[in-house]
Amino acid sequence: MTAYTNLFTPLRIGPCTIKNRIVSSGHDTVMVQHGQVTDQLVAYHEARADGGVGLIIVQVAGVHESARYTSHILMAVDDSCIAGYSRLAAAVHARGTRLFGQLFHPGREVMESQDGSSPVAVAPSAVPNERFHVMPRALRVAEIEEIVDGYAAAAARLRRADLDGVEIVASHGYLPSQFLNPHVNRRDDAYGGSPENRLRFLRRVLAAVRDQVGGEMAVGLRISVREHDPAGLAETIALDACARLSEAGLVDYVSITSGTSAGLAGSDHIVPEMHFGNGYTAPLSERVRAMVTVPVLVAGRINQPQEAERILAGGQADACIMTRALICDPELPNLTAQGRTEDIRACIACNQACIGHFHAGYPISCIQHPETGRELRYGRLTAAPVASRVLVVGGGPGGMKAAAVAAARGHDVTLHEATAQLGGQVLLAERLPGREEFGGAASNLHREVVSAGVRIVMRSPVGLELIEASAPDLVVVATGARPYRPAVEVVGQPVVLDAWQVIRGEAPGRGHTVVVDWRGDWVGIGVARMLAAQGHRVTLAVTGYGAGEALQQYVRDALLGALQRERISVIPLVRLFGVDDDNVYLQHVLTEEPVIEEGVSGVVLACGHESVSELLTSLQDRGVAAVGVGDCLAPRTVEEAVLEGLVAGGEL
Repeated sequence: MTAYTNLFTPLRIGPCTIKNRIVSSGHDTVMVQHGQVTDQLVAYHEARADGGVGLIIVQVAGVHESARYTSHILMAVDDSCIAGYSRLAAAVHARGTRLFGQLFHPGREVMESQDGSSPVAVAPSAVPNERFHVMPRALRVAEIEEIVDGYAAAAARLRRADLDGVEIVASHGYLPSQFLNPHVNRRDDAYGGSPENRLRFLRRVLAAVRDQVGGEMAVGLRISVREHDPAGLAETIALDACARLSEAGLVDYVSITSGTSAGLAGSDHIVPEMHFGNGYTAPLSERVRAMVTVPVLVAGRINQPQEAERILAGGQADACIMTRALICDPELPNLTAQGRTEDIRACIACNQACIGHFHAGYPISCIQHPETGRELRYGRLTAAPVASRVLVVGGGPGGMKAAAVAAARGHDVTLHEATAQLGGQVLLAERLPGREEFGGAASNLHREVVSAGVRIVMRSPVGLELIEASAPDLVVVATGARPYRPAVEVVGQPVVLDAWQVIRGEAPGRGHTVVVDWRGDWVGIGVARMLAAQGHRVTLAVTGYGAGEALQQYVRDALLGALQRERISVIPLVRLFGVDDDNVYLQHVLTEEPVIEEGVSGVVLACGHESVSELLTSLQDRGVAAVGVGDCLAPRTVEEAVLEGLVAGGEL
């Protein structure tokens, strides 16, 4: 019996009832081809329905040809979309989950082209956005009418496909929000110039959709109540729109979020990374809930059932959007209902493989759960035809995942770890400022290992003798990597440390410290911030165009903001050339001109890693059945290590 009584109370939304208050909101998956639903997309949502989620809201569907804001957007502009939506609805409904679809026009928020050429973007007025540097063309009245008709026609198609509801996306600075916003809408016709006129577009869209779906489908509105942008939609305008549209009977629910696509700081709230507090938008939804008579949904880093229960019990919302939590663990609803919350794989908001993949144009996944997005191949574990004895060397993320998956499939698995704690480099990453939640990746994988029945041997370095004595059928080598030290000229006895040493507590003498950052990820920035907090004057010298270049934008933005606030200097486009007792000699990577930092008390190297691959090489040279995973193959990130662990364990 679950203690989460609010979370598992059914909720009536318009004409339909959802079985619990857990929602997967609309999010781009990059699992669409030619604007159509694919088998991959069906399998992805089917896994979440299997996991017990009450409501799935499918990603945005363009309502007009001018709505193509990415090359992988769903389109609902003709009847060819109906068959795919019908297939998706049937799969989700078979699991007792309700399915809504988002109807969408980005206005000026166009991320990419369809073929490499820049498309024409449209908006209420010719006002550019800051993030994508798009200058739109002002819509003509006839085009506005055409787009309104497009919303209505798209809704009718989703009704024919047997979806349960439609959601009008007015959030994140997209077209309906642009009409509401006087900074963006400078029209002086019936669609601008006054609050009533600026609301006209959204009011007409909702009315047109209502006319098409009648009482057969729920009609909802998603809106950012706070856009976190100086030129964003004012909170008072957003609240007023929610109240007036609810009072007019045009919406059956309101979905509350924050942020805007139009600027860097505002866009960070679209998928907030780990420095944002859990459920931080709930006070906004609470304000909306006091003003409307329909259910209110809320999104904003709600990644654990206890957080959702607290928000519901406090009257701040009627349902909680837990999209990334469900990307990380589709079984979250079922596990919660069964009282097994300790088995939930909690999202750590790293943004690497979910929104990070989307921004890179790849199907979304999860660094902790690489089965996400790969459901057609790895969605269901199958028992191994023959049970083998497997020895896993190394208890980092890759080794743990390989061990857990192999054991779950019926193999006899022993995991050896040389140190006293499982986790590998994750145990270093969690010590960096603002990265504390990253340690959850190790805790979650450890739980998988234990649950699968893996035999764990700690403080057990593995050599050839142990392997020969054990005589396993297969060795999985996950020996990781060590810090890489570039070959540079060193004169005298300068203090030169690597990032791992600093993270573990060592530090150069007080004074001016230069952190040399080759990779451009969170390591260089993290050690720079650690040293600054200890009182050092820090210069971060990066090889790329700027700090954090390898990170997902929202993560990078948070860290760049921290560098600015903490007054850490950044020198871009330099490589390390040499070091002496007082100076660091850098070289500009484009001009090869010298860049010298004087009066330096120490240097910290964040120059990446090199593989610890000696054991794997020795085993393969001797003809021993062995496979490598993670950094012992090539130094990369947790994502690749866990994925390769899944593949190794899944294909034994």
